[in-house]
Amino acid sequence: MNIKPKKSLGQHFLRDDNIAKKITGSLTCYGNYKKVLEVGPGMGILSKHLLKNPAFEWYGIEFDNELVDYFKKQFPDAESKINYGDFLNYDLNSLFNNEKYGLIGNFPYNISSQIVLKALKHKTQIPEIIGMFQKEVALRIAANHGNKTYGILSVLCQAFYDVEVLFDVGDKVFYPPPNIISAVVRMKLKDNATDFKNEKQFFQIVKIAFNQRRKTLRNALKSYLSSDAMKPALFDKRAEQLSVEDFIMLNDYVTNYKNS
Repeated sequence: MNIKPKKSLGQHFLRDDNIAKKITGSLTCYGNYKKVLEVGPGMGILSKHLLKNPAFEWYGIEFDNELVDYFKKQFPDAESKINYGDFLNYDLNSLFNNEKYGLIGNFPYNISSQIVLKALKHKTQIPEIIGMFQKEVALRIAANHGNKTYGILSVLCQAFYDVEVLFDVGDKVFYPPPNIISAVVRMKLKDNATDFKNEKQFFQIVKIAFNQRRKTLRNALKSYLSSDAMKPALFDKRAEQLSVEDFIMLNDYVTNYKNS
């Protein structure tokens, strides 16, 4: 079955089996999950290694119907575990209910940030994430405060996960080559990830602050919070100057102010 990568879906098929082993071997089963969900299995270069691992049960979500058919022929034993659909719109509870699972994939570059943001909504069930990203996005996820790379994705991911960039992946191991360097990231859920007083508010504050990152928080948040509330010196800083811990502290302050 001759399958060509579809440009419309941003497909770049990994061809190097050693890299595939390195990626799948990065799963540690941190959090004691017994199932793994692969986003976009494609032609199964990661899947074949994941399916051999007795530590967990494999599942996959693939948006390309042609690849779903190919996968079922290549891996008939996993035919019932490959699901057709768009991960961003897929009802993950229909697969896992309240069970924990690991998340892994060579994430399509054009939606990789959205994949992470959806995973954050299910974070209590996803103790570990292994993802291959465009290196620029990988560095953004892991960035520290004080530079232009640091942004919404950095704060939201690091607020809930310990983030580690594991290794780079060159373009020559893909078909077609993507003309960029990729990087593999591992994220492990923090023990205190569910301790937020108001998580929805936290997301809102971070997004508003970075959407107007040239302004101080006092100006960026003026439509969100009254000027009387913004007395602490923290509000004189810009978003990129605040650490993840600062944003958490800011969220706690806003919550306490609104409840006072």
